[in-house]
Amino acid sequence: MTQFSDLSLDPKVLKAIADAGYETPTPIQAQGIPPALEGRDVLGIAQTGTGKTASFVLPMITLLGRGRARARMPRSLVLAPTRELAAQVAENFDIYAKYTKLTKALLIGGVSFGEQDKLIDRGVDVLIATPGRLLDHFERGKLLLTGVQIMVVDEADRMLDMGFIPDIERIFQLTPFTRQTLFFSATMAPEIERITNTFLTAPARIEVARQATASLTIDQGLVRFKPSRKDQTFAEKRDILRALIRSEGEGCTNAIVFCNRKVDVDVVAKSLKKHGFDAAPIHGDLDQSVRTRTLDGFRDGSIRLLIASDVAARGLDVPAVSHVFNFDVPSHPEDYIHRIGRTGRAGRKGRAITIASPADEKYLAAILDLIKMEIPPMDNPVKLKEAPTETAQGVDPEAGRSEKPARARSRTASRGKGSKAPVAETAVDAAQDSATTVAVEQSQPAPEPPERQIESQIERPADPATVPAAQPQQAAQDQGRGREPNRRPAPRSGARNDNTRRDDRVVGMGDHVPDFLMRSFQPAAES
Repeated sequence: MTQFSDLSLDPKVLKAIADAGYETPTPIQAQGIPPALEGRDVLGIAQTGTGKTASFVLPMITLLGRGRARARMPRSLVLAPTRELAAQVAENFDIYAKYTKLTKALLIGGVSFGEQDKLIDRGVDVLIATPGRLLDHFERGKLLLTGVQIMVVDEADRMLDMGFIPDIERIFQLTPFTRQTLFFSATMAPEIERITNTFLTAPARIEVARQATASLTIDQGLVRFKPSRKDQTFAEKRDILRALIRSEGEGCTNAIVFCNRKVDVDVVAKSLKKHGFDAAPIHGDLDQSVRTRTLDGFRDGSIRLLIASDVAARGLDVPAVSHVFNFDVPSHPEDYIHRIGRTGRAGRKGRAITIASPADEKYLAAILDLIKMEIPPMDNPVKLKEAPTETAQGVDPEAGRSEKPARARSRTASRGKGSKAPVAETAVDAAQDSATTVAVEQSQPAPEPPERQIESQIERPADPATVPAAQPQQAAQDQGRGREPNRRPAPRSGARNDNTRRDDRVVGMGDHVPDFLMRSFQPAAES
């Protein structure tokens, strides 16, 4: 088995490696360090957590052991996509170069230009930077890249996702053509392939594992759930997350919870704190000092749960992360590999659990197609109360909401303006109606058939006494025009017999006689 002592590294570097507790290199280190020490370009493809950082830091320290840095002209350049990854590379450099006299500078956003300018002016051997801040210093005239001997691009596919490819191409053009270039990434997109063909010369291609595969030390799980209502998805996912953390028990010593959006990171972190969990958020909108303090607290164990966006998914090396929870299914399948790669590092066992709703199925299908394996299903630890809803029963909720007002309007419209009877009656009114009906039926003879009633009423002469007292003026007008006054028909059997509430509505022919049938039509007298 290959040992670090077999890789022709500087003795001072080997001593620092021994102090760090490492003896056996990982496959990417064993295959990548020898060609790098030979001065060749290297294209390394390996899944995250396999030691890519040491595979370029160790040969870089050995090669830079001879020579001296000049002011504003770094001898080597390391490009990282995020501040956290750049800071991690700087920490690895401090560990492995502690017995050498090499100097470094870290150029990242969120830090004042003044302190960084002082380091550059003194001259540095290793310049570790994010692309944006590096170009800012160059455009201000504080930095020259003509002395770069070794250039490293770490997490190249993440550079592509974050839109840094134009910046990377510009930086390549600012460095000498004779430089040595090292490319390391977990995946290799076609655009990255084009850049390597353009800027790398006969690289040693090292692929220690199939692209975009998950580490075998990670135990994966998938919780599928159907929300009771669409607008309750976010809240119910938080319930499931808390239940999952509790169900893992003491085995969940610490964990990273990944969300797709920065605003969701803050909400989930506040929710976990509210329910008694030790959690803290980290995302790109936070100040750099806050992000650094949060990561330090997560590493030393004072923070148990780190709620993060994908800014923390790439390259962060916290060896003892026991769990990763995907609160949201990542929209890019490659991000799934990098997220779960935060656990199960350096040969340790890890556990990654993903929560998926029906809306995540297309993203989940892309992940399964990428990793070429099925994620074992898990039971939902929360028994959701799925009350039957109109949508679940196949009824359009909008149609259901519009029916009730329509029925109310139809009942209101059926009541005429002159009607004095309400549509809905109280129980007391109903009892009074029942008693009145019985009294009327007992005091009146059986009603005649409707035909006989109509005939008798047509033949009966008009009786002024039958004209309602409330309408004397209308009756006088009718007599003046040669017409009989309006006559109200006799109440039908069972009808209400009080004068305070009468139903004047025409409900049909039956035993109700329309007014026009009770009027006599006489020809006008000829003048």
